Amino acid sequence: MPDTMPHTRSGEIWILGAAGRIGSAVTTRLVDRGLRPVLVGRESDRLRKTAEDLGLRAVIADGIDAIAAEVTLQRPAVVFNAIGKYAETATTLARACMPGGHYLDLAADMTAVPRLLELHEEAAAQGSTLVTSSGFGVLATEAVVVKLCENRPAPATVRVDALSSVATEEGVMGSGFATSIVDSMTTGGRRYKNGRMVTARLGADPQHLTLPDGQKVKSAGAPTAELLAAHRASNAPSVTVTTALAPTSPVVRAILPLAAKLMSFPALQRFAVRQLAGAKLKAAPRPRLHSWGHAVITWPDGTRREGWLRTDDGMDYTAAVATEVAVQLAKGEGKPGAYTPAAALGPDIAIAAGGTFLLG
Repeated sequence: MPDTMPHTRSGEIWILGAAGRIGSAVTTRLVDRGLRPVLVGRESDRLRKTAEDLGLRAVIADGIDAIAAEVTLQRPAVVFNAIGKYAETATTLARACMPGGHYLDLAADMTAVPRLLELHEEAAAQGSTLVTSSGFGVLATEAVVVKLCENRPAPATVRVDALSSVATEEGVMGSGFATSIVDSMTTGGRRYKNGRMVTARLGADPQHLTLPDGQKVKSAGAPTAELLAAHRASNAPSVTVTTALAPTSPVVRAILPLAAKLMSFPALQRFAVRQLAGAKLKAAPRPRLHSWGHAVITWPDGTRREGWLRTDDGMDYTAAVATEVAVQLAKGEGKPGAYTPAAALGPDIAIAAGGTFLLG
């Protein structure tokens, strides 16, 4: 049957999860730039009030399938998915954007990100750009790797460190963050060795880093998409990643394998998510002045380069990255296919979002 659906796009940027911290911040940033995003979600007084206060349109749809149906029908130019549960939501929404529409999300785990990247050929054939991991950690490290590797052969080893510093807002942790913590425990660590991704101990490769501004930070290995992005950007056979969000205490690192085995039972996973999701968080300033993306790269001839990307609060920078990616996609500046941010739009998108490179 021939395709009779019009391919004309509305030019709109849709925000899914506009009531959350990042979704709300991106909405405000887009409005400040003179754009009129559309807020999308289930029926709620909060969603309608936010849309009314900002003079924006709201699309009411309950559930991913209903939202995907509205995307297919109304054909926005860009869909920003900030609702989480990306392993369940990302591919459905990304496919709803095709042909010709664009998609971005904040996924940073080793389940959802590879699934979206697997849509590369499909998206390229249909003229759509899909950008996953449009936030601090992946871009801040990936962009440094791209910069350091420019005009050079593939390196031998790469280590990246995602060193966020985030102010905590008072409230509860929430199911999205809780799920990501439990998922990390059950997934275990990962690294690239001899060009292949292999398992590693969660909390491996502990680092004690002195930042360019003189402050100190500890980090350790965790299964995050920074690893995948750094490997794709460098083609290095050996890649490791650490994050300041991983536990660095020797005692905690020692019991992580046992905790991971316990979390392999679905009932215990669900219990842990429920308990963590309800945990109350106290408001606190960010622990360090800046957030940093860091990379150390070594080539087969012994050449070594180190670089940093400096940003402010990691959550604020995530909102800035998502905003910039959405705006550039709406302008048609992304190449068709499925990518991480620097691969889709170049490493200087990190500067456009407010970051500063310090390259050695």
